[in-house]
Amino acid sequence: SDGRRTSDSAATGPKAKMTSRFLCCSPSPAFQTSLDDLLRGLNFAFPSSQTFGGVASTVSSLSRARIFAYTFPRDAADGGGGVVTASTTPEGSSHGDGCVGVAMSGDVRADTMIAQGAKPVGGVYRVVSRGAAVPGKSGDENEAAKSTIGAIVLDEGATIEQAEEEEKLDNDGEEEEEIDEDDREAKRARLLDEYAKARIPKPPLAEANFVMKTLSDDDQAFMRRALLIGLERGGSVGRSPSELNRLARGEGHRFTVRQVASAGMKDGSVTFPLGSVDVRVGSRCRFFVRDGDFARREVEALWTGFKRQELEGTLFGNGSGGDGPGAGRPTGCIVLPTLDRGAKLFGGKAGFESGLVSEYLPDVPSVSGFFSNGVVGNLDGTVSAGNANLPGSNENTLWGSSSQEEAAGAASAQVRDAAMDSKLAAEDAKRIQLTKSFGDTLAGEAAPRAPNGELIVRRREIHSGRAMSVSTVEWSVAEKTAKPTSALEGYMWEKETQVDRLRERIPLALLMSNTKAAMMDPTRPRPRDWIGSVRRSLAESEDGFVVIPECKRMEPASGSLRRRYDLPGLVRHITASGAPAMSVNSDGVMFGGTMEDITRGDGVATPPILASDLLLYPYQLYKLRLAGADAVSLVVGAVEQKDLLYLTKIASTVGLQVVASVTTEVQVGMLNLLSPGSVAAVVVSNRDLETYEFDTTGDQALRLLGSDELAAFRERNPDALVLAEGRVGIIERTDEDGGGVSYAGQLREGGASGAIVGGALATVKDEDVAEMLTAAL
Repeated sequence: SDGRRTSDSAATGPKAKMTSRFLCCSPSPAFQTSLDDLLRGLNFAFPSSQTFGGVASTVSSLSRARIFAYTFPRDAADGGGGVVTASTTPEGSSHGDGCVGVAMSGDVRADTMIAQGAKPVGGVYRVVSRGAAVPGKSGDENEAAKSTIGAIVLDEGATIEQAEEEEKLDNDGEEEEEIDEDDREAKRARLLDEYAKARIPKPPLAEANFVMKTLSDDDQAFMRRALLIGLERGGSVGRSPSELNRLARGEGHRFTVRQVASAGMKDGSVTFPLGSVDVRVGSRCRFFVRDGDFARREVEALWTGFKRQELEGTLFGNGSGGDGPGAGRPTGCIVLPTLDRGAKLFGGKAGFESGLVSEYLPDVPSVSGFFSNGVVGNLDGTVSAGNANLPGSNENTLWGSSSQEEAAGAASAQVRDAAMDSKLAAEDAKRIQLTKSFGDTLAGEAAPRAPNGELIVRRREIHSGRAMSVSTVEWSVAEKTAKPTSALEGYMWEKETQVDRLRERIPLALLMSNTKAAMMDPTRPRPRDWIGSVRRSLAESEDGFVVIPECKRMEPASGSLRRRYDLPGLVRHITASGAPAMSVNSDGVMFGGTMEDITRGDGVATPPILASDLLLYPYQLYKLRLAGADAVSLVVGAVEQKDLLYLTKIASTVGLQVVASVTTEVQVGMLNLLSPGSVAAVVVSNRDLETYEFDTTGDQALRLLGSDELAAFRERNPDALVLAEGRVGIIERTDEDGGGVSYAGQLREGGASGAIVGGALATVKDEDVAEMLTAAL
């Protein structure tokens, strides 16, 4: 799993890239933690290859599987590199724990689809607390604390949304009758009344007992035998809440279902198998039961989603599509069901799942497989999942020719690139138009400014309008819709709307309690010293200047920075290259990011992360703290002095360092009114807040570096670093003779300790910054 090759042919062969791996694992529960470690290691060492397989089955629960290994010792005369002769006697050994596997490379491709075979029941909940590590206890006990859910609370909004979606699904596509709004509200009220007690945080076992009483006799019987809980996967926002609808659209599962390994009879907590999952406070969860009808519909939905993706691939030249007969098409399928997925589960119909393969892939002649005790593979091809402890799973592994797919992709590269360019152009045009509309006034005049030259920005008006009464209901009718006078003002209004929508889903009180629980949980990681990591790198730097890479999807005024924004791949590259710190833009209004981008490290231990967003409310600070940010960026020009004081204090309370971004001397003066140490660093920016474009000359940042206000800030905050941002590495400067001058060098001479580089990760023109990026990345 560490990527080392022990075979001479593998090390020197023409194609050493691993494309797929097949594993057959021991069913021993003790091996599950090691199996998860193995899968994570394989995914890190070979991120582009696929893993699939199953857990070995035995005759009964009283028997155990054994793995037999035979090795042929080499002649030690030449240092262990000799050949194996026919007379060599093999050395055999057997193991109760472990796995055997085959690594394949060359003209082969394998893709997996996993059906979990579990039906969701009850409402949607949020994890309020998890198990706490006990000082002085063994590693296994503290590992169990990470996999323990201590208390849950009902997520009202998600539960209503889920119930309405599942009600539509139960109609089996029949035409929906017109439902009066009063009837809809009555249904919602009855639903919330049923879960009234669930609004109070309680142990999961207590809530499971309540849910069990609402189920059928068969579901109750299963729930008494085994307790299944699904944890919501990342990236679910904006998709259908229904599991079956998501699968039919090719969007993947919403919840990863796992079987509870043990339960606390005293506190009602539940614990998953050691190392199988790291429970996060604030994440959503649901209860699940085994159901034959749902399992049938799930498998059919998976194959429907496969055909949908295949059609899209044919149209756009990727995936399973191609130009020639069979180009990129699967040529075989291995079906790996678990032991209880037989004729009994599917209503006495034999060969149901293998029959679906023949139905959806009629031109695939090779279908094989075997029963197992669990499956090992990638859930929907996106998230690694070793469900070794979950009965009822099924894995379909599709085989195909990678060379045919590559040839088909090459033949349609122009079509694919044209479609991607068209999509990005439309997205860029929409983002650019949004930015321009923020700064367009009715008279086309410049944005209003205060006597000190600062932009006058107003908060969003939510109480404007003329009141009028209709019967017993009072309405407020807006007589004139306000328009933003600058890009920053429009940006702020959009951000306020975004935060209001988040508050509707997660109230501030619940978010604060989740943050407090996370801060008190000794097993949860604490925010790291972002500025300390930058300072240590600065001390080791030969030229006294450090480059901090920033991950962002696009610039609002210029559009997308990359054709494909592969954030996990970019983060892995930055981490593996040893960058001391990084910045991740999580704003979705102007930069196309999401809050989930903070946590999308793909299992990699990333350097300290600065979350870049437009911060207006403490609510955002709590969200970023739970998302895993170590420091936050604060745009000083967007807040008043009292808000600046309030936000820096809240950030300090939750353990987040503040990096203040300034564009004028007035804004630096606002920082000087704060207590020393309130901000860890100040960033002199080339951003024009009125248009949100950059000063392409770079003079703005240099002017701020030489200002008296910044000198006063340095005197008051001797430990704070001064950084720069805004086209650093792209700006081209010339001297009096017309020769090229390094802008990074001028920033360093002006007193900047480093620069945050975002757009230059895609396009670098400054040779000094290029060398620094090469060293840092």
